Amino acid sequence: MKVAVIIPAAGASSRFGGKTKKIFESLKGRAVFLRSLELFVNREDVCQVQLVGAEEDMETFKTRFAPNIGFMGVKLVRGGKDRTESVRNALAQVSEEADYICVHDAVRPCVSPLWIDEVFAAAEKHGAALLAYPLHGTLKRVEGDFITQTLDRTGLWEAQTPQVFRKGLLLAAYAHATAGATDDAALVEATGQKVAVVTGDPRNIKITTRRDLELASAVVDALPQPKPKKSGGPFDEAQW
Repeated sequence: MKVAVIIPAAGASSRFGGKTKKIFESLKGRAVFLRSLELFVNREDVCQVQLVGAEEDMETFKTRFAPNIGFMGVKLVRGGKDRTESVRNALAQVSEEADYICVHDAVRPCVSPLWIDEVFAAAEKHGAALLAYPLHGTLKRVEGDFITQTLDRTGLWEAQTPQVFRKGLLLAAYAHATAGATDDAALVEATGQKVAVVTGDPRNIKITTRRDLELASAVVDALPQPKPKKSGGPFDEAQW
Protein backbone atom coordinates (compact mmCIF):
# COMPACT_ATOMS: atom_id res chain seq x y z
CA MET A 1 0.00 0.00 0.00
CA LYS A 2 1.46 3.33 -1.11
CA VAL A 3 -0.31 6.49 -0.01
CA ALA A 4 -0.07 10.07 -1.28
CA VAL A 5 -1.05 12.54 1.44
CA ILE A 6 -2.68 15.91 0.79
CA ILE A 7 -2.71 18.49 3.59
CA PRO A 8 -5.08 21.40 2.79
CA ALA A 9 -3.82 24.54 4.56
CA ALA A 10 -5.30 27.34 2.46
CA GLY A 11 -8.15 28.44 4.74
CA ALA A 12 -8.67 32.05 5.75
CA SER A 13 -8.76 31.40 9.55
CA SER A 14 -11.63 33.89 9.81
CA ARG A 15 -13.05 32.33 12.99
CA PHE A 16 -9.68 32.10 14.71
CA GLY A 17 -9.05 35.83 14.95
CA GLY A 18 -5.81 37.71 15.45
CA LYS A 19 -3.08 38.62 12.99
CA THR A 20 -1.57 35.13 12.67
CA LYS A 21 -3.34 32.35 10.80
CA LYS A 22 -4.04 29.27 12.90
CA ILE A 23 -1.80 27.05 10.76
CA PHE A 24 1.19 29.21 11.78
CA GLU A 25 0.34 29.38 15.48
CA SER A 26 2.75 27.61 17.82
CA LEU A 27 1.63 24.32 19.33
CA LYS A 28 4.15 23.29 21.96
CA GLY A 29 6.97 25.01 20.07
CA ARG A 30 6.09 23.99 16.49
CA ALA A 31 3.67 25.48 14.00
CA VAL A 32 0.32 23.70 13.85
CA PHE A 33 0.71 22.72 10.18
CA LEU A 34 4.18 21.27 10.81
CA ARG A 35 2.73 19.05 13.53
CA SER A 36 0.22 17.74 10.97
CA LEU A 37 2.89 17.13 8.33
CA GLU A 38 5.02 15.24 10.84
CA LEU A 39 2.24 12.66 11.25
CA PHE A 40 2.95 11.32 7.75
CA VAL A 41 6.41 12.20 6.43
CA ASN A 42 8.25 9.31 8.13
CA ARG A 43 5.71 6.57 7.42
CA GLU A 44 6.97 3.77 5.17
CA ASP A 45 3.58 3.50 3.46
CA VAL A 46 3.54 7.19 2.46
CA CYS A 47 5.17 7.94 -0.88
CA GLN A 48 4.31 11.63 -1.18
CA VAL A 49 3.14 14.53 1.01
CA GLN A 50 1.68 17.71 -0.51
CA LEU A 51 0.95 20.87 1.47
CA VAL A 52 -1.68 23.09 -0.16
CA GLY A 53 -1.27 26.73 0.86
CA ALA A 54 -3.08 29.97 0.12
CA GLU A 55 -1.59 32.33 -2.43
CA GLU A 56 -0.97 34.99 0.24
CA ASP A 57 0.96 32.49 2.39
CA MET A 58 3.36 31.21 -0.28
CA GLU A 59 6.09 33.64 0.67
CA THR A 60 5.85 32.66 4.34
CA PHE A 61 6.09 28.97 3.50
CA LYS A 62 9.05 29.56 1.18
CA THR A 63 11.02 31.75 3.57
CA ARG A 64 10.15 31.19 7.23
CA PHE A 65 9.42 27.45 6.86
CA ALA A 66 11.56 26.52 3.85
CA PRO A 67 14.09 24.48 5.90
CA ASN A 68 11.31 22.43 7.55
CA ILE A 69 9.39 21.78 4.33
CA GLY A 70 12.55 20.99 2.39
CA PHE A 71 13.95 18.63 5.04
CA MET A 72 10.68 16.69 5.16
CA GLY A 73 10.51 16.41 1.37
CA VAL A 74 7.07 18.02 1.24
CA LYS A 75 5.76 19.41 -2.06
CA LEU A 76 4.19 22.88 -1.78
CA VAL A 77 1.07 23.42 -3.92
CA ARG A 78 -0.88 26.64 -4.50
CA GLY A 79 -4.45 26.52 -3.23
CA GLY A 80 -7.60 27.69 -4.96
CA LYS A 81 -10.58 29.84 -4.09
CA ASP A 82 -12.10 27.13 -1.88
CA ARG A 83 -11.20 23.75 -0.37
CA THR A 84 -12.49 21.78 -3.35
CA GLU A 85 -10.30 23.66 -5.79
CA SER A 86 -7.31 23.43 -3.44
CA VAL A 87 -7.53 19.65 -3.16
CA ARG A 88 -8.11 19.37 -6.91
CA ASN A 89 -4.85 21.29 -7.50
CA ALA A 90 -3.00 18.71 -5.42
CA LEU A 91 -4.74 15.78 -7.10
CA ALA A 92 -3.35 16.99 -10.42
CA GLN A 93 0.15 16.38 -9.02
CA VAL A 94 -0.35 13.10 -7.16
CA SER A 95 2.48 10.62 -7.55
CA GLU A 96 1.94 7.79 -10.03
CA GLU A 97 3.39 5.50 -7.38
CA ALA A 98 0.39 6.07 -5.08
CA ASP A 99 -2.39 3.49 -4.82
CA TYR A 100 -4.35 5.52 -2.26
CA ILE A 101 -4.82 9.17 -1.41
CA CYS A 102 -5.16 10.49 2.13
CA VAL A 103 -6.58 13.95 2.83
CA HIS A 104 -5.90 15.38 6.28
CA ASP A 105 -6.70 18.83 7.67
CA ALA A 106 -3.63 20.94 8.42
CA VAL A 107 -5.37 22.05 11.61
CA ARG A 108 -5.80 18.52 13.04
CA PRO A 109 -2.38 17.95 14.62
CA CYS A 110 -3.58 15.69 17.46
CA VAL A 111 -3.72 12.30 15.75
CA SER A 112 -2.12 9.14 17.08
CA PRO A 113 -0.07 7.04 14.64
CA LEU A 114 -2.24 4.13 15.78
CA TRP A 115 -5.39 5.85 14.48
CA ILE A 116 -3.67 6.49 11.15
CA ASP A 117 -2.74 2.80 10.97
CA GLU A 118 -6.39 1.86 11.50
CA VAL A 119 -7.86 4.14 8.86
CA PHE A 120 -5.18 3.17 6.32
CA ALA A 121 -5.97 -0.51 6.91
CA ALA A 122 -9.72 0.10 6.56
CA ALA A 123 -9.20 1.99 3.29
CA GLU A 124 -7.09 -0.84 1.91
CA LYS A 125 -9.85 -3.31 2.82
CA HIS A 126 -12.91 -1.29 1.72
CA GLY A 127 -11.55 1.23 -0.79
CA ALA A 128 -12.54 4.27 1.28
CA ALA A 129 -12.43 5.05 5.00
CA LEU A 130 -12.36 7.93 7.46
CA LEU A 131 -12.03 8.60 11.14
CA ALA A 132 -15.27 9.72 12.80
CA TYR A 133 -16.68 9.97 16.30
CA PRO A 134 -20.27 9.37 17.48
CA LEU A 135 -22.10 12.40 18.85
CA HIS A 136 -23.07 12.05 22.51
CA GLY A 137 -24.55 15.39 23.52
CA THR A 138 -28.09 16.63 22.98
CA LEU A 139 -28.27 18.54 19.71
CA LYS A 140 -30.16 21.82 19.41
CA ARG A 141 -30.94 23.88 16.33
CA VAL A 142 -30.59 27.55 17.25
CA GLU A 143 -31.70 30.67 15.44
CA GLY A 144 -30.59 33.93 16.95
CA ASP A 145 -30.49 33.38 20.72
CA PHE A 146 -33.23 30.75 20.94
CA ILE A 147 -33.65 27.00 20.38
CA THR A 148 -35.94 26.16 17.51
CA GLN A 149 -35.60 22.38 17.50
CA THR A 150 -34.10 19.46 19.43
CA LEU A 151 -32.56 16.96 17.03
CA ASP A 152 -32.36 13.20 17.26
CA ARG A 153 -28.66 12.27 17.51
CA THR A 154 -29.24 8.55 16.78
CA GLY A 155 -26.70 7.38 14.23
CA LEU A 156 -24.99 10.77 13.95
CA TRP A 157 -21.21 10.91 13.84
CA GLU A 158 -18.79 13.81 13.43
CA ALA A 159 -16.45 13.28 10.48
CA GLN A 160 -12.76 13.71 11.18
CA THR A 161 -9.58 13.30 9.16
CA PRO A 162 -7.54 11.48 7.94
CA GLN A 163 -9.85 10.34 5.15
CA VAL A 164 -8.32 7.78 2.79
CA PHE A 165 -9.50 6.59 -0.63
CA ARG A 166 -8.37 4.37 -3.45
CA LYS A 167 -6.80 6.80 -5.89
CA GLY A 168 -9.22 6.17 -8.74
CA LEU A 169 -12.23 6.69 -6.46
CA LEU A 170 -11.14 10.12 -5.27
CA LEU A 171 -10.08 11.25 -8.74
CA ALA A 172 -13.48 10.23 -10.13
CA ALA A 173 -15.29 12.01 -7.29
CA TYR A 174 -13.40 15.25 -7.91
CA ALA A 175 -13.99 15.04 -11.64
CA HIS A 176 -17.65 15.79 -10.90
CA ALA A 177 -17.26 17.82 -7.68
CA THR A 178 -18.82 21.25 -7.33
CA ALA A 179 -17.42 24.11 -5.27
CA GLY A 180 -18.14 24.38 -1.58
CA ALA A 181 -17.59 20.80 -0.41
CA THR A 182 -16.09 20.62 3.09
CA ASP A 183 -15.67 16.85 3.25
CA ASP A 184 -13.97 14.54 0.77
CA ALA A 185 -15.94 11.52 1.94
CA ALA A 186 -19.19 13.24 0.92
CA LEU A 187 -17.90 13.63 -2.62
CA VAL A 188 -16.97 9.95 -2.76
CA GLU A 189 -20.33 8.93 -1.27
CA ALA A 190 -22.06 10.89 -4.04
CA THR A 191 -20.54 8.48 -6.59
CA GLY A 192 -22.25 5.53 -4.86
CA GLN A 193 -19.12 4.29 -3.13
CA LYS A 194 -19.54 3.18 0.48
CA VAL A 195 -17.10 4.75 2.93
CA ALA A 196 -16.07 2.75 6.00
CA VAL A 197 -16.04 4.45 9.39
CA VAL A 198 -13.18 3.93 11.83
CA THR A 199 -14.05 5.08 15.34
CA GLY A 200 -11.91 8.10 16.09
CA ASP A 201 -11.27 9.98 19.30
CA PRO A 202 -12.45 13.32 20.73
CA ARG A 203 -8.80 14.28 21.16
CA ASN A 204 -8.55 14.55 17.36
CA ILE A 205 -9.31 18.26 17.63
CA LYS A 206 -9.84 20.49 14.62
CA ILE A 207 -8.37 23.86 15.56
CA THR A 208 -10.95 26.50 14.64
CA THR A 209 -10.84 28.89 17.60
CA ARG A 210 -8.18 29.87 20.12
CA ARG A 211 -9.89 27.69 22.70
CA ASP A 212 -9.29 24.71 20.38
CA LEU A 213 -5.58 25.57 20.35
CA GLU A 214 -5.54 25.48 24.15
CA LEU A 215 -7.20 22.06 24.13
CA ALA A 216 -4.73 20.78 21.53
CA SER A 217 -1.82 21.93 23.72
CA ALA A 218 -3.23 19.88 26.57
CA VAL A 219 -3.46 16.61 24.64
CA VAL A 220 -0.88 16.61 21.83
CA ASP A 221 1.91 15.06 23.91
CA ALA A 222 -0.36 12.50 25.58
CA LEU A 223 -1.72 10.64 22.54
CA PRO A 224 -1.41 6.83 22.26
CA GLN A 225 1.85 5.77 20.65
CA PRO A 226 3.02 2.47 19.12
CA LYS A 227 5.01 0.23 21.40
CA PRO A 228 8.76 0.34 20.71
CA LYS A 229 9.94 -2.55 18.57
CA LYS A 230 12.21 -5.01 20.30
CA SER A 231 15.69 -5.17 18.88
CA GLY A 232 15.89 -8.95 18.89
CA GLY A 233 19.60 -8.61 19.64
CA PRO A 234 21.64 -10.65 22.10
CA PHE A 235 20.80 -8.26 24.94
CA ASP A 236 17.07 -8.00 24.28
CA GLU A 237 15.56 -8.00 27.76
CA ALA A 238 12.84 -10.40 26.59
CA GLN A 239 15.49 -13.11 26.45
CA TRP A 240 16.51 -12.66 30.08
